[in-house]
Amino acid sequence: MEVEALLNQQRLFFNSNKTKDVSFRIEQLKKIKTLLKENETLLYDAIYEDFGKSEFETYVGELSLIYQEINHFIKNIKRWSKQKKVCTSLVNFPAKSYIIPEPLGVSLVIGAWNYPFQLSLVPAITALAAGNTVILKPSELSVKTSKVMAEIINNNFSSHYFHVVEGGVEKTTALLNHRFDKLFFTGSTSVGKIIYKAAAKHLTPVTLELGGKSPTFVFADTDIKMTSKRIVWAKFLNAGQTCVAPDYILVDHTIEKEFLEALKNDIDTYYTNKKDIAENYLRIINTKNFDRLSKLINPDKLYCGGGLDRDKRLINPTVLQNISFEDDIMQDEIFGPILPVISFTNLDETIKQVKEKPKPLSCYIYSKNRKIINKVLKELSFGGGAVNDSVMHLSSSKLPFGGVGLSGMGSYHGKAGFDTFSHYKSIIDKPFWFEANIKYAPYSKTKLKLIKWLLE
Repeated sequence: MEVEALLNQQRLFFNSNKTKDVSFRIEQLKKIKTLLKENETLLYDAIYEDFGKSEFETYVGELSLIYQEINHFIKNIKRWSKQKKVCTSLVNFPAKSYIIPEPLGVSLVIGAWNYPFQLSLVPAITALAAGNTVILKPSELSVKTSKVMAEIINNNFSSHYFHVVEGGVEKTTALLNHRFDKLFFTGSTSVGKIIYKAAAKHLTPVTLELGGKSPTFVFADTDIKMTSKRIVWAKFLNAGQTCVAPDYILVDHTIEKEFLEALKNDIDTYYTNKKDIAENYLRIINTKNFDRLSKLINPDKLYCGGGLDRDKRLINPTVLQNISFEDDIMQDEIFGPILPVISFTNLDETIKQVKEKPKPLSCYIYSKNRKIINKVLKELSFGGGAVNDSVMHLSSSKLPFGGVGLSGMGSYHGKAGFDTFSHYKSIIDKPFWFEANIKYAPYSKTKLKLIKWLLE
């Protein structure tokens, strides 16, 4: 179907006001969950073909988060969609004031390849929950997952309401040439700039979920064993192809040796020594990214790992030591299973160096010292993060998820997502039985004095 025809269909359907019916929205959300549940085997097979991702990791990192968001919306959208009464200022007496949440209209959601189900379907479902229609464009890099999403959605929903468009850059460009009421993109900062520029031509509101070099602070008073375990899991989940993965470690120099040993032991325990590594570890998405990552492994700074298999697109979990902020690996987001470790002696100087880089999507702090924790939280700007954990803030529907600066704009998950895809219409509602003449001519000093008293 041509983009213009699809867009016109969705605009007509939206203007019919059908999607503003909350019971209709809830019905569609339940339908989506049922369809996903019924087709889980297809979803697992598709993502395994694209990545080699296990059923366990697909459920934990993809499907469970989709189901959680659907359940959260079903439970709450009736309340969120209600007209909300607010106080009326004295200058508007007598009147009542209220806010009416309303959907924006026809939405374009452009998904990412690294978590192809979650990062496509969660924003799409969020838009539907808020009462919009959705055109979903999954990433073409994850070919099988894109195909199975298109089959499930397009065979069960009217294109007037919810439709998947497959294709590469040309198809995305064709979509961006048209005016949407909302545009939601997940991906790299460089592509985000292109999306933002295209949306600006139509003054389309945009939410950009991007990336960046997310730091992890490890202080001397931390529980090294637990810290290492949590970081190793978070970093090498999805073979490091996670936008909120710890990008690099900043470790107090007094525990650097002990911490590096702990990292190696955990990598050996969970990956290297496992015969079933194929069930616990993923391939790199394509050879282009494999080659890019391979060049970042400096043999002179290799602490552990470094194994490469280009044919299988596998890079063993890798840790680099003696890294500085000037090294090549510190110039851009890694987005792969390579973990550079920088030791520090002066926290203020280290924070200054982090602040000189673009604002990251995430930041993680491992310490028992609340004063140190609060210092980092206060002084560094980042999208979101965790204290004594990594990545897990992403799993909460109660926490808005999004970046800041070059790591993104806007947020979603739960109520934050509902707000992202909604407009809040503000209304003053007055009766006819009274009207003060203070705002009408002729003006006088007495009226001015009275207005100042009311307004100030």
